[in-house]
Amino acid sequence: MSTVPEKIDVLWFLPTHGDSRYLGTSIGGRNVDLNYLKQVAQAADTLGYYGVLIPTGRSCEDSWIVASALAPLTEKLRYLVAVRPGLLSPTLAARMTATLDRISNGRLLINVVTGGDPIENKGDGIHSSHEERYEVTEEFLNIYKAVLRGEDVTVKTKHFDIEDAKLLFKPFQDPHPPLYFGGSSGIGQQVAARTIDKYLTWGEPPEDVEKKVAEVKALAAAEGREVTFGIRLHVIVRETAKEAWTAADELIKYVDEDTIAAAQKVFSRMDSVGQSRMSKLHGGRKDKLEISPNLWAGVGLVRGGAGTALVGDPDQVKARIDEYRQIGIDTFIFSGYPHLEEAYRFGELVLPNLPLNHPVKAHTASANTGPFGETIAGDHRPKLKVSQS
Repeated sequence: MSTVPEKIDVLWFLPTHGDSRYLGTSIGGRNVDLNYLKQVAQAADTLGYYGVLIPTGRSCEDSWIVASALAPLTEKLRYLVAVRPGLLSPTLAARMTATLDRISNGRLLINVVTGGDPIENKGDGIHSSHEERYEVTEEFLNIYKAVLRGEDVTVKTKHFDIEDAKLLFKPFQDPHPPLYFGGSSGIGQQVAARTIDKYLTWGEPPEDVEKKVAEVKALAAAEGREVTFGIRLHVIVRETAKEAWTAADELIKYVDEDTIAAAQKVFSRMDSVGQSRMSKLHGGRKDKLEISPNLWAGVGLVRGGAGTALVGDPDQVKARIDEYRQIGIDTFIFSGYPHLEEAYRFGELVLPNLPLNHPVKAHTASANTGPFGETIAGDHRPKLKVSQS
């Protein structure tokens, strides 16, 4: 049985691959430049999110450069940045990690991404099989972690030949920033159990997540290790459930069958077990998208990776979050469309009512910035009305 975390961390998402009011169309699209990303990051920082995930891949702006640009513009926000075994050496990755961790005063989190699209991998010069990429990942992480711990490393493995590697400037966090990792295949779970700190899953129904948590927990225990768990989800929250489901329908109103077929064709070429599990949840159909109470698979019709969203009113979304917490999830990475607006909706309607490790910023009585709403008739402030629930 999984240990139930008393407190949770909640992260948001930086849409460096694009943002929109609608999926599968250019209608409602917006420019995702540094100014917009700054708005999303500063909103997340102000609202009290623990951090933000920055995606990786050829469809995205580079996560390291984006995090380096935004870290000085925020105060407490952490940045979950991708390390890609096979794309760079473990020793170079260690130096990059230590530097960004130091200049951000310990606000760096590391997302270890093995990669699941063979076409994209070949474009990056990676021609390894699925199994071999995980071999590379494990060897990479063993070297990377040792260097970050301050060890002098000389080692020859199947994929690396390292002589006298060392790190002269240590990271801010000791021994290194936390390592996050997602992999649904058997070998992916084994590598996670042996090497990482937090195992991530995409948003599957609770019973499937519970099974995955138990599997990884057992594998880690066999290695004499403990691993914590996180989940990656979208969210659509409104003051009423009806409004939330209407917003979900609106999000995919321009998604047609040709767009779905084209997207699913791309996903089918991937050797990612996690992506395959996401695609099976909806089967490429728009008529059966609520796959579990308040869990909606509509995003995955056209978006790779995380394809499910929690949909509902604040109480329903909170209840679903607690359901995942009860099976051992202590970290939630959310996103929503558009990301700036949905960061505020979730941040105001749900975030303050969760058992957080990172309390939301309190408003002081002396501040003249509210929250109290617009002054009525330029004369007096509106009265506080406690919402009924």
